[in-house]
Amino acid sequence: MPGRLGLQGFALAAFLLSFAAPAVAVEKDMTAKGEVLVKENCARCHAIGKEGDSPHEDAPPFRTLSSKYPVGDLAESLAEGIVSGHPDMPIFAFNAHDVEAIIQYLESIQDSPSPR
Repeated sequence: MPGRLGLQGFALAAFLLSFAAPAVAVEKDMTAKGEVLVKENCARCHAIGKEGDSPHEDAPPFRTLSSKYPVGDLAESLAEGIVSGHPDMPIFAFNAHDVEAIIQYLESIQDSPSPR
């Protein structure tokens, strides 16, 4: 009987993982979408990855944003249009789905966790 219970346990685990896998895939897709969005809109001034310098001297590397504030706090500014930042920064406004993707991407590249 131990073999049978093991097979049942394996089947149960596989069944439960079938629900978790799509959630992980969606999160990866959102992070990838966020990366594309920041590449298209921000990379000419900001370092958008886990290393490298920003092309624009006054533009902070995105991986350091969490050292100043929680990255999630950018959501409202991204949706309404960021008007601060470096002095010559253009104004960007994103839809809610894009904001979620950008935030997920930014959180994935931070050097350190956001402050509470």
